[in-house]
Amino acid sequence: MTGQRTILHVDLDAFYCAVEERLNPGLRGKAFVVGGRPEERGVVASASYAARQYGIRSAMSTARALRLCPGLLVLPARGKLYQQASRAVMARLRRETPLLEQVSIDEAYLDVSGDPRGGEAIAAALQREIRQGLGLPTSWGVATSKLVARIATEMGKPGGLVVVPPGEEAAFLAPLPVGMLPGVGPKTEKGLKGMGVATIGDLAALTPAALRPLFGRRAPDMLHRARGVDPRPVVPWREPKSRSAETTFPRDVVERETLERTLRRLAERVARRLRREGLAGSTVRLKIRWPDFITQTRQMQLPQPTGHEGEIYAAARGLLAKVWRPGQPVRLIGVGVAGLGPAVRQLRLFEGDWEREERLLRALESIKARYGPDAVRRGDVLEGD
Repeated sequence: MTGQRTILHVDLDAFYCAVEERLNPGLRGKAFVVGGRPEERGVVASASYAARQYGIRSAMSTARALRLCPGLLVLPARGKLYQQASRAVMARLRRETPLLEQVSIDEAYLDVSGDPRGGEAIAAALQREIRQGLGLPTSWGVATSKLVARIATEMGKPGGLVVVPPGEEAAFLAPLPVGMLPGVGPKTEKGLKGMGVATIGDLAALTPAALRPLFGRRAPDMLHRARGVDPRPVVPWREPKSRSAETTFPRDVVERETLERTLRRLAERVARRLRREGLAGSTVRLKIRWPDFITQTRQMQLPQPTGHEGEIYAAARGLLAKVWRPGQPVRLIGVGVAGLGPAVRQLRLFEGDWEREERLLRALESIKARYGPDAVRRGDVLEGD
């Protein structure tokens, strides 16, 4: 059929754990996680497959994971190592096709339409090369669309390669639980089951009118998805959406001074990253999580894009004043900057002061790079102010 696409989806299995196993083969077969310390309210970032047999999953609190498996090993995350491993995998994939869309540190789509070898042969070769050359296991899905390829990957985990032939997309999806369809969350799944919809095939048999109470204007799109129709292209490059930093407190915080001091520290981290990447953003976001795990976000549009920590902090502090009541306990707080683009310095009234501040920031960056991130700190973020 002319114009038929061949889309591959790849997921690096238990990625952080796989990197740790590559460096320490003694971990293979053991129940362990990569994540935060339980006494600091850490969460699981990645769980080995042995740990998953105990019901341990990503995003679960480390304390709960230890209750499920008392002998569980907890390893601290080593972000730079995982980034290096991810870059090596993506570089190998890009040698296969320029139509590569990386969607996370451990997941990507490839468009190999028109390649005479066929999607299954290409995926099998890449799976073998990444395992033998980089020591990392992967799962693959092959289909005519991104949506079906991704679900095929899920069906084959861990270490599988599932191919959905052209024309069989709807039949492949039909018997699967409706919760596997992207766009169907736990609440929506409950609502669908109340309508007698248990599988993706049940959903595909309905009409847009029947789905409108649950999905609103998205009803026709959800029907297309349930039938395996997904025209989205593989996009080789994406503009950066946002940069953020957050912290979970060891104990709930009720003091304004501590919250503001933490916001200043987070704003500094975000600004430092923006400067390194030559970016500025037009929107500042505040994320705050209460002890009951309810999370709220607020955002503010800036008059002009910024990457300056003082402006980021001022906006975040203003948002905090709108959402937080004095004495209200806070579990987590975060700061983000969105609407990113290349940083272009705007002319200001006191241009000399701006240039001096920029030189100061660059000097501080140099000191921190040489002596560590805590070598120099602002007076207003020091404990005991």
